[in-house]
Amino acid sequence: MKRCIYAPAKINFCLHVLGKRSDGYHDLAMLMQRVDLCDRIEIELSIGNGVTVRCPSLELPADGENIASRAARLLLKHVGTEAAVSISIDKKIPVAAGLGGGSSDAAAVLLALNEMLSTGLSRSELMDLGVRIGADVPFFIFGRTAWATGVGERLQPWPGLPPVWFVLVNPGIAVSTAWAFQNLGLTRSGATARIPEFPVGTNGLVRLLHNDLEAVTCQRYPVITSIKERLIADGACCALMSGSGATVFGVFPERHVAEQAARSYGGETGWWVRVASPL
Repeated sequence: MKRCIYAPAKINFCLHVLGKRSDGYHDLAMLMQRVDLCDRIEIELSIGNGVTVRCPSLELPADGENIASRAARLLLKHVGTEAAVSISIDKKIPVAAGLGGGSSDAAAVLLALNEMLSTGLSRSELMDLGVRIGADVPFFIFGRTAWATGVGERLQPWPGLPPVWFVLVNPGIAVSTAWAFQNLGLTRSGATARIPEFPVGTNGLVRLLHNDLEAVTCQRYPVITSIKERLIADGACCALMSGSGATVFGVFPERHVAEQAARSYGGETGWWVRVASPL
């Protein structure tokens, strides 16, 4: 049995770091949005035992393990099923870019195997499994625009967006999420952040944008600030770093303006640049 699935990227419209927890993680409040940039994943089931993964564009660890294969092993162990699972990933989402590509791959594998093996796990049960692999995995299983709290596992649906397009720009810098949090100087602890109201037009969306991790990442990589400034100069109504970076997204009210801005980047810089729309 074989199945092809797509794992979308995400951006963070806002990311508030509320304080450090006793377990070493951080309490967060985030508004998260999926976009139509996707990894393509093929999963094949056969009789046997074991999980293998291949991703031609990436160098996998020596043991051949990544977050997608860990997701498959976790589900098989949880339901007590043996099967030979082969996973092939065609990466379109940059790695360590603040776009959640690995977490989305893991979520897609959990969702697909749940159906392929007819295990009958609910979405909530899959989300509980997913958070054991990565904090963003439950969001991708949730499958909707969401206000996320806790480490990112407590999710509330959010209505959506006015019609907008995004230009995603990554200057080829891989940023460690762990490094970003370790170097973040928290000035408050136990703060609260309320779920934002639905924005009326792009001006309302502009007022939502905020990322507590941006300052620490921009200090080390000033090019991120330069990208934000250029996106706005090229017609974006606002721009923000997604997650821990280094991808920056500009918000454009018109598609042709977004496409024009993206073309100028690709020709001049050699950076990774894509136009995307919300899912």
